[in-house]
Amino acid sequence: MIRRRKKSLDEVSFQLTPMIDMTFLLLIFFMVTQKITEQELSVPIRLPIAATAASPEKTQRDVINIDGEGNYYIGDRAASKDEVLAHLRVKFRDFPPLQIYLRADQKTPTKKIREFVEMATEVGAIDLIFGVHEN
Repeated sequence: MIRRRKKSLDEVSFQLTPMIDMTFLLLIFFMVTQKITEQELSVPIRLPIAATAASPEKTQRDVINIDGEGNYYIGDRAASKDEVLAHLRVKFRDFPPLQIYLRADQKTPTKKIREFVEMATEVGAIDLIFGVHEN
């Protein structure tokens, strides 16, 4: 005589450990990205004042800074014109459509701003936001 065992139903339970792990990973991710965002805006630049300034929508964009002497910065790292152009090409290839937030000092030569706009156009940027302070 062969006995058949009745299959016991295992209790279905909710595993909390993976949820906690994921929460910590998200927390670390947001802490790191916040630090990067603060670094991008840490270059000492006096933005021009505009009477009709409006805050841009919160979307992911690349931050380029130009100081009063016309020096480029990718985030907070000094860069040459060729480095900025190469950086924009990589960004456009990896994350199209490219949106750029340009922070230029009040004393930045107009020639440098125009040069940057031409570089952005060359790589295919569709959205160029100029940083200003509201009047």
